[in-house]
Amino acid sequence: MGTERRAPLDRRRVVDTALRLLNEVGLEGLTLRTIARELDVKAPALYWHFKDKQALLDEMATEMYRRMVAGTALDPDDTWRERLLKANRGLRAALLGYRDGARVFSGSRFTGTEHAEQMEDVLRLLTAAGLTLAQAARATSTTYLYTLGFVTEEQGVQPLPGERREGYDMDERARLLADFPLAAAAGAEIFADYDRHYEEGLALLIAGIGAQYGID
Repeated sequence: MGTERRAPLDRRRVVDTALRLLNEVGLEGLTLRTIARELDVKAPALYWHFKDKQALLDEMATEMYRRMVAGTALDPDDTWRERLLKANRGLRAALLGYRDGARVFSGSRFTGTEHAEQMEDVLRLLTAAGLTLAQAARATSTTYLYTLGFVTEEQGVQPLPGERREGYDMDERARLLADFPLAAAAGAEIFADYDRHYEEGLALLIAGIGAQYGID
């Protein structure tokens, strides 16, 4: 009677398992011990591939980026505005695909060079439009940080699509802030309709880049 052979334990298998578990347990619950249990190995076996949890998070963020790029079609005829819109919309969609996706991505260091191709292309479009390299870098990093910060706050309220954390009921918030009518009414502009609000904010940034640097 034959025995079932398990796939070899390598970095890719560890990362795939970690990303799958992330949606179940969140970033706080994602420990090397939890991952090892899921893989049916001892925790020390993971240290052959990742020296600590941050090293694993770096690889998870890199894999998230690889998957994002694979699913984002970029037109070589894009204008700089279109490319910033597409790149940031793609990033937001990728982060929203994982519980605590933005927190995993934030502060992580890419382990490969896959990101450089898209970055090079965006910088090329911006400098061709008339920006200096420094201005182009500022434009891309500002929109990137907006997207990362927006999704971090969004996932603080809605960890995954269809979920909503306790404490973000708009009627209850309005009641508690009854003495502050403007702040109360602003709740719907802060903690709801995230798709529309994200697009509005991104459009503001891109319009601001064009106005600040005088490019069409």
